[in-house]
Amino acid sequence: MPKTQEKACLECGEKIKGRADKKFCSDQCRVAFNNKLNRDESNYMTNVVNLLRKNRRILMELNTTGKTRVSKESLAKKGFDFNYHTSQYKTKENAIYYYCFEQGYLPVENNWYLLVVKKETM
Repeated sequence: MPKTQEKACLECGEKIKGRADKKFCSDQCRVAFNNKLNRDESNYMTNVVNLLRKNRRILMELNTTGKTRVSKESLAKKGFDFNYHTSQYKTKENAIYYYCFEQGYLPVENNWYLLVVKKETM
């Protein structure tokens, strides 16, 4: 009878019992391992994601109809940060829409912005 190789839990190092393809000794170790693996590597990344979420919430709050105009001042008063967005879309007329996930804005004349929602999410 061939001797099976003993495996150690990837999280705590304890001996694993059960199936040959198991990697963890318990659900707690599996969850702890994956939480460490998926944790944001730095405060910078966490801060950027939080800024993007805040920008999205502000756009959603101001754009209740799916398409509206607001002043730059209105966005700034709520704490909108124009330096952070998730994507851009350039039209044939060279207008650039900036998006925070599905919520977008287009700079128009005299510090006004057109707020929009990506069509595929409506």
